[in-house]
Amino acid sequence: MTGTVHVVGAGLAGLACATALAGSGRDVILYEATDHAGGRCRSWHDGLLDRVIDNGNHLILGANPECFAYLDRIGGRAGLITVDPVALPFLDLRDRRSWTLRPGNGPLPLWLTNPARRVPDSRLLDYLAAFKLAFVSPDAPVADVLPAGTPLTERLWKPLAVSILNTPYDTGSARLLWSVFRRTLLRGAEACRPWIAGPAGLSGALVDPALAYLARSGAAARFGARLKALERTADGLVSALDFGSERIVLAAHDKVVLAVPPEVAARLLPDLSVPDRYHAILNAHYRLQSPVTLPGGLPLIGLVGGVAEWLFLRGDVLSVTISAADALMDRDADDLLRLIWRDVAAATGLDPDRPASGRIVKEKRATFAATPDQQRRRPGPQLSANLLLAGDWTDTGLPATIEGAVQSGHRAAAMAAQ
Repeated sequence: MTGTVHVVGAGLAGLACATALAGSGRDVILYEATDHAGGRCRSWHDGLLDRVIDNGNHLILGANPECFAYLDRIGGRAGLITVDPVALPFLDLRDRRSWTLRPGNGPLPLWLTNPARRVPDSRLLDYLAAFKLAFVSPDAPVADVLPAGTPLTERLWKPLAVSILNTPYDTGSARLLWSVFRRTLLRGAEACRPWIAGPAGLSGALVDPALAYLARSGAAARFGARLKALERTADGLVSALDFGSERIVLAAHDKVVLAVPPEVAARLLPDLSVPDRYHAILNAHYRLQSPVTLPGGLPLIGLVGGVAEWLFLRGDVLSVTISAADALMDRDADDLLRLIWRDVAAATGLDPDRPASGRIVKEKRATFAATPDQQRRRPGPQLSANLLLAGDWTDTGLPATIEGAVQSGHRAAAMAAQ
């Protein structure tokens, strides 16, 4: 006999869980506290820019099998644009030197033997030092393994580490960084291939098709349903869900998947250990008045030596992402638009004194701090026979990424179906 699975939270972890269960024929009810799905991965039409923008610029990589399984299930892959050729251009704003990360076709990094494919002023031996990440203590920060100050660190390792972990370089977990490197850089070009949101934004690929899939499958989605409390028996089983205006009593075979942020999970389950430190991400979106081409000719580029870290071009909207941006959260939006525009102008040749119309989006708690001590606070998925957790903050073996969120949702779905 099978019961209903109550999935609380309609971020990507919750959507992945709910769609996987619905696809296998299980009865599913999805609850979301807000009026929209997607969590930190969402899109909307911005009235000022008169364009669809995303709350952040998220990359999906070829090495994200869980994400592509989710996209193929819901029919969302067409909402993404692949970056071809597989390359990641960089520009150092301080000296105008540029380079492109172009992994080879196989798992062995033989491409590094070609000096023209290395970061300027780096040596082959510098890259081999990255393999030390595979053998470090769980307590080791990245900076202890790949010291700051070298050309390779400042121009490649640091930009990649800060964006992957959304954590300052000197405190980020070396183990978590390695978990991404071994899935991408060590598996060749196709594993590193970036996919970015198409014209309909992230919601058009990852969220809206999931809601449509759930509707077709007969699953219910209830928005504006904020879970106030979990009622549990002495042995830890969930007996009821208290939404304030409604109390749902669980049947004998029902299960609950909590796919909520860590601070919400901690409120509902006071004895649960969760990450309790966070870092911010700041995004700026500009609507350009004239066409531009980013250096390298691709729709994205990494910047070194400025405030802006990554530029993404989608039509006439140029978006900027700054990771671990805690120090910028209290800055005025207009001031930030001017500050970031100077880096945009330096990279594109646009007039630095004439910023395009823009929108600042701040995510103050974008991800948990991917440090060794916070990694130890990440819980596993199963709390009792009928209570499971999902979310990129649970112990997925990955940093807080789309792949980690979807992986956790699929894991919870598989366990709930047992």
